[in-house]
Amino acid sequence: MSNVILDAQNITKSFTDGKSSVDVIRGLSLQVKAGEFVSIVGSSGSGKSTLLHVLGGLDRPTSGQVMINGQRFDTLGEAERGYIRNEHLGFVYQFHHLLPEFSALENVAMPLMLRKGASYKDVKKQAEYLLERVGLSHRLTHKPGELSGGERQRVALARALVTKPKLMMADEPTGNLDRKTAVKIFELLTELRKEFNMAMLIVTHDEYLAQSADAVLHMQDGLWVEKA
Repeated sequence: MSNVILDAQNITKSFTDGKSSVDVIRGLSLQVKAGEFVSIVGSSGSGKSTLLHVLGGLDRPTSGQVMINGQRFDTLGEAERGYIRNEHLGFVYQFHHLLPEFSALENVAMPLMLRKGASYKDVKKQAEYLLERVGLSHRLTHKPGELSGGERQRVALARALVTKPKLMMADEPTGNLDRKTAVKIFELLTELRKEFNMAMLIVTHDEYLAQSADAVLHMQDGLWVEKA
């Protein structure tokens, strides 16, 4: 069985506004293998977040194909893509996207609760463990509005890990944090990646933080470029 978790070939993505069309991604290919850590570095507007959304099935490519764990992904319907995301992928966003009316524990548990036959006892235990691992065992019942920016991002990290994904995707996970907190979040990401034996794909503008990856890809104007 192949150890390639993500295989994207000749991905393009264009957006049309009236009569004009903008090519945001221009024929990119990428593979991420089991346990591998890949970072994509680029300035704002380079297309890296759009690429991550396409790779994660949050958007469709204009052309090209995306395979997740050996299965064609980009041609599936919304519900089927959602099922595969829940089974194989974890997401961490720059803006954590926590549900404000739910506690930290409830936010983390939610992806598992969406699975059929999930036992609340088991789900709660897994969510509590992950919140403990990210240093928030004392914040289980706190809602996002009662947490600091770094704490909210750690809750988002725990939520991404609760399904034990084969691949975690992170979109500027430290973009809204101060340098000290950003370094802590990044160190935690790499530590948990090893603990859960998962692959990780991160897009960031912070080259310093990206250097701990197994491979660093540089993106500019929708293309891979050699580092200057």
